[in-house]
Amino acid sequence: MIKKLFSYIGEYRKNSILAPIIVAIEVIIEIFIPYLMASIIDNGLNRGDMSHIFKMGILTFILAIVSLGAGVAAGRFAANASAGFAKNIRKALFYKIQEFSFTNIDRFSTAGLITRFTTDVNNIQNAYQMIIRILVRAPFMLVFATLMTVFIGGRISLIFLFAILFLGIALTFIIFAVFPIFTKAMGKYDNINSNLQENISAIRVVKAYVREKYEISKFRKSTEELKDTLLKGEKIIVFVGPVMQFTMYSCILLLSWFGAHMIVSRELTTGQLMSLFAYTSNILMSLLMISMILVNLTLSKASGERIVDVLNEEPSIKNSENPLYNITDGSITFSNVNFSYTDNPDVLNLENINIDIKAGETIGIIGGTGSSKSAFVQLIPRLYDVISGEVTVGGKNVKKYDLKTLRDNVAMVLQKNVLFSGTIKENLLWGNKDATDEEMIKACKLAQADEFIQKFPEKYDTYIEQGGTNISGGQKQRICIARALLKKPKILILDDSTSAVDTKTDSLLRYAFKTEIPDITKIIVAQRISSVRDSDRIIILDNGKIDGFGTHKELMETNKIYREVHDSQMEGRNDYE
Repeated sequence: MIKKLFSYIGEYRKNSILAPIIVAIEVIIEIFIPYLMASIIDNGLNRGDMSHIFKMGILTFILAIVSLGAGVAAGRFAANASAGFAKNIRKALFYKIQEFSFTNIDRFSTAGLITRFTTDVNNIQNAYQMIIRILVRAPFMLVFATLMTVFIGGRISLIFLFAILFLGIALTFIIFAVFPIFTKAMGKYDNINSNLQENISAIRVVKAYVREKYEISKFRKSTEELKDTLLKGEKIIVFVGPVMQFTMYSCILLLSWFGAHMIVSRELTTGQLMSLFAYTSNILMSLLMISMILVNLTLSKASGERIVDVLNEEPSIKNSENPLYNITDGSITFSNVNFSYTDNPDVLNLENINIDIKAGETIGIIGGTGSSKSAFVQLIPRLYDVISGEVTVGGKNVKKYDLKTLRDNVAMVLQKNVLFSGTIKENLLWGNKDATDEEMIKACKLAQADEFIQKFPEKYDTYIEQGGTNISGGQKQRICIARALLKKPKILILDDSTSAVDTKTDSLLRYAFKTEIPDITKIIVAQRISSVRDSDRIIILDNGKIDGFGTHKELMETNKIYREVHDSQMEGRNDYE
């Protein structure tokens, strides 16, 4: 994990090296200040030597200023290095997610990924800044201060050795006790982000059903669980303070007792005892900083493992070694295809699918909820891969094509239509970044979107709010269809993408597709019979299996499911033609 994360230090390696070097210099300078203060007391004040006091005072002041400057410089380098390190990790996470297939994305929840980008990366950033600054300063100070106590006090320095041993054991126990608790807390952050994301994205539904109190209660429960988990850890961490105080006061009392006796026996001077008190403070503060760092690293370790879990995730869908970059036509064949969202051959979502679609055909797909209509069409552009069998486009297995080439030739309007914040024109350019205004208008006319766009004051420069919240569902669907058409694909897939448009607009869409883009293979997933009855052929899916495949007339005569759906939607009208 550490090796993986540290590989993202990158261009901030220089700052990462300079920060601890300057910190070490700062510590070495600070170590001499109590020693100089002892000299001022013993050789200056006690002997009445003002010249010595003045010289040592000036030297102490200069060292203090240099130490301050070194501290500021080290802090700046450490801040730059840690912020840059966090930036590189976020960039790596984002780039990695762009490579994920739908299977990979399904493994990590949206809320979990957001937590990794925010809380987890922040934990790593704070930990890294501590590592290159405080984790250098504290051990350096601990070692050098201890050596100075041995040099000055001799056997009295054993007090500090026992103190270090006692604190080391106590802090180790605390750290091992809180690690599993903080690991559990990261999962609680995921729950909070999940509730927050779900509530905000579905705020209109919450308002419509007057479920504000329920959502508040659910969110409060998530925050209470996080609070309880963190408090459980804090109840253990809180022992750090009392243990530190007990150790510090014990050292001071023992140092005062034995130091006073050593002064009387002239084994120690007053100035040396004062410097030992200063070094006592340095040693114990160093131990406190080390304990704080170790607690922070404990929390960061859980965050680091979650981040590396994403970075180590291998995309389940990759290009073949020698991919094909040319798709001859929009013909599609499913041969003995089995598919499972969980990659479990015992739990199949699509089973033994065999079907042949000719280039330029319009194919309708009908089926009940959970019949895997979306899974069927998502196999064509390789948003998922089959478990067994083969899907071909243009006579070639889709796995042999370059992914970009395949997906540029298979335009898909997903069941959940998504528009990004920006103008209508900017959203349309997602389909083809080089599209001209004339091409955009033509695509929008074909998608029955141009008419309502022209009514907007800003027309194609109308700003779309995030998620397209300032336009209707039907308008959003038609813009998404126009965006897909701009790709000029060989295959156009509409996954229940006209559900929000009225029947007249739906009819105009189907007529435009038939007359304006006859060479494009069109696959229309729908709930309404009227949306697919004019298709060249219609697929009936039932529980992941093909129950029927034929024209509207053939299915009315031979397929019970299709006939029942037709009769229920047409209110029993005997219109089989």
